[in-house]
Amino acid sequence: MKILLTGSGGQLGQELQRSLAPLGELVACNHARLDLADADAVRAMVRIEKPDIIINAAAWTAVDQAETHETEATKINAEAPRILAEETALLGARLIHFSTDYVFDGSKPAPYVESDECAPLSVYGRSKRAGELNILSSGADAITLRTSWVYGAHGANFMKTMLRLANERDEISVVDDQFGAPTWTRHLADATASLISDHPNASGIYHLTAAGETSWYEYAETIFAEALRLGLIRKIPLQRRVASTNWPTPAKRPNNSRLDCAALRRDTGIALPDWRSGLFACLAEMQS
Repeated sequence: MKILLTGSGGQLGQELQRSLAPLGELVACNHARLDLADADAVRAMVRIEKPDIIINAAAWTAVDQAETHETEATKINAEAPRILAEETALLGARLIHFSTDYVFDGSKPAPYVESDECAPLSVYGRSKRAGELNILSSGADAITLRTSWVYGAHGANFMKTMLRLANERDEISVVDDQFGAPTWTRHLADATASLISDHPNASGIYHLTAAGETSWYEYAETIFAEALRLGLIRKIPLQRRVASTNWPTPAKRPNNSRLDCAALRRDTGIALPDWRSGLFACLAEMQS
């Protein structure tokens, strides 16, 4: 089996390299090797490598910057998935793509299921939804995994920001009215490998996040407590709760980012552990 991985230098891509390596020949493409904003380069890479599986872990993830860089975000989040899907269909290969909770507006009082109406609030969310639709219309054998609040030891993410701020500030403010499930890149990568090796017929859009739910405030609180215990930070800063309406950002975020993952569990048996177990394992690995 030959696997082409895009975004291999990102926080998820680095974990995917570890999980996918035992499955066959892995062609890992970071931004320097493959710029997904370059449509011709994307087509050429697929046609030269002729993979059996394409894993698209590349994305424009700078949510606020996307508001002023819509063209660039759309090229990477919408057009590149379309091209990858079209090439996947021509090859008779399989595509696995990652999407986001930001395709929803967060107004639903319960966790979102795959069939719920999408109403993204931001350029980032709209570009990711366009990517989903482009894949669906391509006719490719493809599975799109929507996930949320992704973090890991690599790259930039909320967990690592909190660890840095704990050692820089005595007091921080954290939003307490947005809810979701922090999802470890290791768990996402291992689930992706399982889909490839054990569930070759799974297709369509599925939700895949850690089990459980929390707010950004409680997430930070949990990070600080465990990081202090492990010696990753010297002190716990004073936390102040703040409403999202009092914490304006260029891009509006959904207040409800909870995703119902029952469909993937029903169809494949794949389900991720509670978000705390992933967080604790990640921090312990960073400490060691």
